[in-house]
Amino acid sequence: MTDAVTEGGAEVSRDVAINGIAAEEQLRANAWSLLAQLLGAAPDEQILSLLAEIDADEVNSDDLLGAAWRMLGTAAGRSSPAELEEEYHDLFIGVGRGELVPYGSWYMTGFLMEQPLARLREELLQLGFERQEGVKEPEDHAAALCDVMAMINTGDQPASLEQQAGFFDRHISPWMARFFRDMQSAPSARFYRAVGQLGEQFIEVEKRYLNDFLSTPSAQKSFS
Repeated sequence: MTDAVTEGGAEVSRDVAINGIAAEEQLRANAWSLLAQLLGAAPDEQILSLLAEIDADEVNSDDLLGAAWRMLGTAAGRSSPAELEEEYHDLFIGVGRGELVPYGSWYMTGFLMEQPLARLREELLQLGFERQEGVKEPEDHAAALCDVMAMINTGDQPASLEQQAGFFDRHISPWMARFFRDMQSAPSARFYRAVGQLGEQFIEVEKRYLNDFLSTPSAQKSFS
């Protein structure tokens, strides 16, 4: 799913370690990229092993996002790829439909393939993204949107914070935190309950980060 769009029509590596990207922006991009991977497919053994190595002693227990990271690491250590294939299927695919509908149009209008998707497609073209041939999922899938946020942070020509904030405000902020809350209460969610907690807290942190940036006088002037 996370390959629904590519930057400039070219493949973009998940291993974003690009010279010249500020550490803070790299960390934000890494979090977006991880969420894209977890929402796009059930995690394999390699991803689970990496998540299970999260050092709880290095995470601030008083911070909700830090606590969510710790819980994800614990959940990863208790999970197997086979179990998560079944869990992912029940949550996102199902028989006819999964327990969750991970599309922006659905959350914003109650229907699939609605006006929010059309506006998103227009903006993706403006940002230099092209849809890959053969991809059936619409671009407003949560995984694809997280992938876009990762790429516009650390691509060859990263988007400005003004552009990132505008994209987030129009296509992610109106619905994705609700989606992650729904994930936490979905009947089949076990490992993905922790993913939902991380996603909800990260969305809130991103919202504050981008809102704080836009609240500065210089940003307001350039963004207007």
